[in-house]
Amino acid sequence: MKRFDIKEITGVIPAMISVFDENEEVDVQKTEHLVDFLLEQNVGGFYLTGSTGEGFLMTGEERKLVVETVVRRVNGRKPVIVHVGDIGTKKSIDLAKHAYKVGADAISSVPPFYWKFSEQDIYNYYKDIAEATPLPMIVYNVPLAGLMGTDLLVKLSQHENIKGLKFTGKDHDQMSHLKDLLGEDFMIYSGCDEMAFSGLSVGTDGIIGSFYNVMPELFIGIDETVKAGELAKGVRLQKIGTEIIFAALKYDYIALMRNMLSWQGVDAGYSRRPFTNYKDCELDAFKEALLKIKEKYEVTEVAFLNKVSK
Repeated sequence: MKRFDIKEITGVIPAMISVFDENEEVDVQKTEHLVDFLLEQNVGGFYLTGSTGEGFLMTGEERKLVVETVVRRVNGRKPVIVHVGDIGTKKSIDLAKHAYKVGADAISSVPPFYWKFSEQDIYNYYKDIAEATPLPMIVYNVPLAGLMGTDLLVKLSQHENIKGLKFTGKDHDQMSHLKDLLGEDFMIYSGCDEMAFSGLSVGTDGIIGSFYNVMPELFIGIDETVKAGELAKGVRLQKIGTEIIFAALKYDYIALMRNMLSWQGVDAGYSRRPFTNYKDCELDAFKEALLKIKEKYEVTEVAFLNKVSK
């Protein structure tokens, strides 16, 4: 099976949700169906078992099952990044080695969290994982786990196997500065869905995010407008996406995205507790907000909106 070079991992990359059945077990068949749906949308790749993928609600063996299922189904057609982050280095190395064994193209991780680790602790964490396999490591800078400063990120970038950064902060001036500072060969991915246009505009190599599961066509459109220099079109698309996201953030959005997928004919199962799973009859206010957005922008670019009715 082909492995993609890190420079080939670009474009719109969904942080894929993990699909569970009503008993909260990994649903392999429905996972495969979601992969098929996203491949049909021509996404740029897959980012697995991260925050959106409820990775921290799964055992290591369950995370491995999701990775095996997706890698097998993708079958080398698109690159697969596996988030291996956990609270301990040993656990993360085990997940990294598994990702390499089954054919993933890159690994990624949040920094160690919960305890207040020093910068040296964080550097050692990434160094140890990066040296455990030949796969390129993508560092994940995210507020939920604690944002790392520029000096630490520069130090990490100097490790031969640390090849990229997923940047989910909103200070895109820093992200642009890092891209200039670290050079063309160091990949930077914008991780804030509601700022995808901004991230792409300042020169990032791709975008990785949650809502690309449910409206990948919108964000692929943003990517295309930036590349074509059609900035007004890109701004409009981003405004549509942002308003949909803000409406969704009033709910447990990871669970809510399953409803949004079901409106497109994709059964994405359930989220794990303590997330709330919604019945469609509980989403009247959300649907009303979506219809207002559709009318306001005369939206035709978002497939699931065409399925929404009061």
